[in-house]
Amino acid sequence: MSDTLAPSYPSPRVDGHPLDPSPVLGKLREQGPVSRVRLYDGSHAWLVTRHAEARQALRDARLSVDSRTPGFPFLSAAQTEIRDMPPTFPRMDPPDHSVFRRLLVPEFTIKRMEALRPLIESDVAVMLDRLEAAGPPGDLTALLTLPLASLVICRLLGIPYEDAELFQTRAAVMTNQTATPDEVRAARMDMLGYLQALLARKAEEPDDDLLSRMVAQEDEAAGVTRRDLVGVAMILMFGGHETTAHSTALGVLDLMDNRDQWELLRERPGLIPGAVEELLRHHTILETGLPRIARADLTLGGVDIRSGEGVLVSLVAANRDEGAFTDADRLDVSRPATANRHLGFGFGVHQCLGQPLARVEMQASLAALLRRFPGLRLVKEPRELEFRGQMAVYGPTSLPVTW
Repeated sequence: MSDTLAPSYPSPRVDGHPLDPSPVLGKLREQGPVSRVRLYDGSHAWLVTRHAEARQALRDARLSVDSRTPGFPFLSAAQTEIRDMPPTFPRMDPPDHSVFRRLLVPEFTIKRMEALRPLIESDVAVMLDRLEAAGPPGDLTALLTLPLASLVICRLLGIPYEDAELFQTRAAVMTNQTATPDEVRAARMDMLGYLQALLARKAEEPDDDLLSRMVAQEDEAAGVTRRDLVGVAMILMFGGHETTAHSTALGVLDLMDNRDQWELLRERPGLIPGAVEELLRHHTILETGLPRIARADLTLGGVDIRSGEGVLVSLVAANRDEGAFTDADRLDVSRPATANRHLGFGFGVHQCLGQPLARVEMQASLAALLRRFPGLRLVKEPRELEFRGQMAVYGPTSLPVTW
């Protein structure tokens, strides 16, 4: 395919079901595992659309996450705001990335997150009480998924919950693909200022929370500076509420749209943990994929990629790959766990640290909804809902339901 004929990326989910990937992704995946695509500024990058090659790319040390590298594949003008900024740990390569991952891994173990389950279940119960009192109908995004994710991450990090609106509004700007670099920069500076002041207070008056424990490990000689910790705090805050909230909302929407699967879960609640994995596969929320830049020549899926060329890994496309998942376009909450190696949390050294927490939140929310509102249904058809198509994290802007 010549560069002049390369399709634009990202490609919108137009004229189809809002839970289905863009048809362009499916066509490219059929043609081959790696394709040439054209970005917003006329530059080109390689797009990975098959599952096996996506895993290979995400664990290849020759593909860097450092967005300061010339040729890095930005997907919008808004994203270029970070180009010349000191990287936060998700944009660091090992060994720098490893320093912060070792700092955070003990905070997000399965055991530690499971210990939070009773409290999260209590939070869900309180929010569903409010939903029931306010409706029907009710907006599940406004009354459950966003407030739950915000409350849980605020409690974990040690952020006052009354400040949640501050980072929600700034996160909305920073993840908006249509925002200008100046708008993104202003939102980022607001957040950095807030977090710098918060971490300074944690250093003076530590508490039993993640941010206090992070500040206690500040060590410039070891490469852990206050500036770095502020960046880590911002990533945890945004990632802890944006991705989980919209994953839960999309999961409920997916089940409402596949009513037989909702009824199966209602009859067999023991399937809920596996159902969460299937939902994460079927409606992958990272719409734009994961960007990388080649630091050395490599071959991926039979395609020669040169040093300095950009690579984009489409988790959306990889999670619908028939070569990895039987009947991949169908939602199947009884799909065996051994057959569901989805990439909803990424893969390799940069795989999402918060995935144990996200799983607990999604499982608790689905279990409570199935139990308390067995007749839950959408007020509107999925195609009538408004979606965050211009955002890096996909999902409905609201989810009106009745029961």
